[in-house]
Amino acid sequence: MATPGKNRDMTVIETSAVSVRRLEWQRAEVRKIMVETPRVKSFLLHLPSWLGHLPGQHVDIRLTAEDGYQAQRSYSIASPPEDKLLTLTVERVENGEVSQYLIDDVRVGDQFEVRGPIGGYFVWTTSMGGPLCLAAAGSGVVPLMAMLRHRCRRRKNRAPALLLYSSRSLEDVIYRDELDSMAHRDSDLHVVNTLTRQQPEGWIGYRRRIDKELLAEAFVPPEWNPNIFVCGPTPFVENVSRFLVELGYDSLTIKTERFGPSGG
Repeated sequence: MATPGKNRDMTVIETSAVSVRRLEWQRAEVRKIMVETPRVKSFLLHLPSWLGHLPGQHVDIRLTAEDGYQAQRSYSIASPPEDKLLTLTVERVENGEVSQYLIDDVRVGDQFEVRGPIGGYFVWTTSMGGPLCLAAAGSGVVPLMAMLRHRCRRRKNRAPALLLYSSRSLEDVIYRDELDSMAHRDSDLHVVNTLTRQQPEGWIGYRRRIDKELLAEAFVPPEWNPNIFVCGPTPFVENVSRFLVELGYDSLTIKTERFGPSGG
């Protein structure tokens, strides 16, 4: 999910689904809340004037207290353009006033302000082709999930796709059941998890951070010229991007989204 301090392209690109326009705040109503992990929830929102988005874009949300105090944060969109409700997935940040309020206090029927969609660089649609190679750490999976959900909705001309996903433990894997189900139904989608801190008994998967050797083993060869998206904390993104270039991938095909310092 997007957090304050992220370096972002603030333009909105013109497509058939999303038109260039001035971004205005509108009221979003929470229609459903899903618990993803002990620290993460997804909020399904109804926005009466929403005009669509592209997979990978984000929104700003604004909370206003009774005394007029306002707090604003950015969150990546987790839902594909095909869904009627807009999904934001939020991780509870320690001492984060916005994320703590969303996770602990927001209920179905509550409303808050949303502005977007924002961002024209870190986006992918099926029309862009593939192969599609995604690398995520923690909540960096959120915008990549929008891409995979979009791909899943478009049954024709699906590009081969792979998600390499680093989490602290199995219970920290966001969208775990849905990702497993998507991969089970689609032989052209591969989901590779690596657990860096704690592994369950009998775990036969990877047990380390994403390094050069893991990328070389999991990703398609550089000569296939894949579309690559990397999202996560700044050190993760910088390391993975450097490893990919060292492995021979074209830097122009590598798009990144990084998390900076955040007040949550």
